[in-house]
Amino acid sequence: QVQLVESGGGLVQSGGSLRLSCAASGRTFSRYAVGWFRQAPGKERDFVAAINWSDGSTYYADSVKGRFTISRDNAKNTVYLQMNSLKPEDTAVYYCAADTAYGSKWFEYDYWGQGTQVTVSS
Repeated sequence: QVQLVESGGGLVQSGGSLRLSCAASGRTFSRYAVGWFRQAPGKERDFVAAINWSDGSTYYADSVKGRFTISRDNAKNTVYLQMNSLKPEDTAVYYCAADTAYGSKWFEYDYWGQGTQVTVSS
């Protein structure tokens, strides 16, 4: 079992930055792939970024490439999502998720945090 808690969301102006954190407890977190997803009202939960546990490979949705960076600190059991050059269309609830293998679909992840709201004003 893995428990995930997100933090770092908030209100920011267009062009600004935020760093989200996903803190994990439970099983050996370093052996889990971690993904970030986001869901805007009335829309599906979309893939944002992921990081693999085995080699640290990272993956990004096209919409955030070059603006967002995912990283992990296994010693702190924490994964980060640095978000720069934020746009109003980035507004959503952001969730982190973990599973034993990387995936880009929400249903490929077994463990989820409660989500953190990110709002980007124009």
